[in-house]
Amino acid sequence: MKITAIESLQWKEFPRLLVVRVHTDDGITGLGETVDKVPGAKGALHGTLAPLLLEQDPLDIEGLWRFVMDNLMYHGYAGAEIRALSAVEIALWDILGKTYNAPLYHLLGGKTRDRVPTYNTCIGFGPIQDYVAWHENAGALAQSLLEDGIRAMKIWPFDSYSERSFGHYINPIQLEAGLRPIHQIREAVGKEMEIGIEFHFRWNRATMERIVSALEPYDILFLEDVIPAVYPEEIKLLSQRTRIPIVGSETLFTRWQLREWLEKHVSQIVMTDPVWNGGIAETRKIAALAETFGVPLVLHNVAGPICHAACMHLGAHIPNLFFVESVRAFYKTYFLILSNLTVQAEDGCLSIPQGPGLGVVLKEEALQRPDIDRQVSSGKGLASGRRAMGDHWAVEEIR
Repeated sequence: MKITAIESLQWKEFPRLLVVRVHTDDGITGLGETVDKVPGAKGALHGTLAPLLLEQDPLDIEGLWRFVMDNLMYHGYAGAEIRALSAVEIALWDILGKTYNAPLYHLLGGKTRDRVPTYNTCIGFGPIQDYVAWHENAGALAQSLLEDGIRAMKIWPFDSYSERSFGHYINPIQLEAGLRPIHQIREAVGKEMEIGIEFHFRWNRATMERIVSALEPYDILFLEDVIPAVYPEEIKLLSQRTRIPIVGSETLFTRWQLREWLEKHVSQIVMTDPVWNGGIAETRKIAALAETFGVPLVLHNVAGPICHAACMHLGAHIPNLFFVESVRAFYKTYFLILSNLTVQAEDGCLSIPQGPGLGVVLKEEALQRPDIDRQVSSGKGLASGRRAMGDHWAVEEIR
């Protein structure tokens, strides 16, 4: 089997999402995905990765990943190239599953759980405006989520107050305003709802200590990305000054960027995203690395149906899973427009997709939409059969 084409799909209605299809000469097509900063990822996909991957065997997932990574590291890596590689790698696992008629979780070694615990990130999309709802009445939103089978939610009520001071100061009035939605949730549903607080790495440690002190009476589930990940020692000092676990960080790519974080015991919980960090196998390696330190893992999941399915399979497999993030405003709206994937929470958990590979199929109507932007790389690969580091082979081909 050989890779014959690498295709990217983007829809104007869903501009954050980049879907990748890897086509083979056996007629099997694998689905992958990445999210955000799409122009860079698309350029890396077609300009850098496709020449390395065309005419290669798609079942040699580890070999291809290492070959591509070697070439990326030749000039530095960690941005658009890794996002693109993540999408392709996920598609290769989908091809593997379809080749052997096995779901992804079986290929990974089987399940450690039958249902995957989730928290809802309160973003809005289309008719489901959870972001507006937690600003207007977070207690009513919490009740709605409970009725939908969701028992944990994440909001970010302090972000706007970071702008004026660039994250260096929050005053008591702003602090109390940030606590308001948390008050509302506790008053409406008590402790039936777990609450996670996102900070989008907008603050310094001095200000975070003030915020954390105010949050401690509310039995908060976690604090996410409290300080930029480039300051691991500051995050570690904060984690030692609070009873609330700290989560970090979706902005760290591959096992190598997580290694130092774990060695330094920066946070009590780690987070990674399979459509950003290098893919399925890289997520499993990060999880195993975290497990050796006794640290639980959150899977970041704010993309489309392919990322969601990948996170469900990984969440079923990974023994040290804490939660998988999910967004009901996405899975109740555009997931259904683009794919066959249906998602329903029950008692705080989500089910695992069935079928070979990821268990996701794009709808034909989605592929025929007038707002689709399709780009295809095909033909002869410049590195067929190669497994060497560096770009000397490209120069030889050009000559």
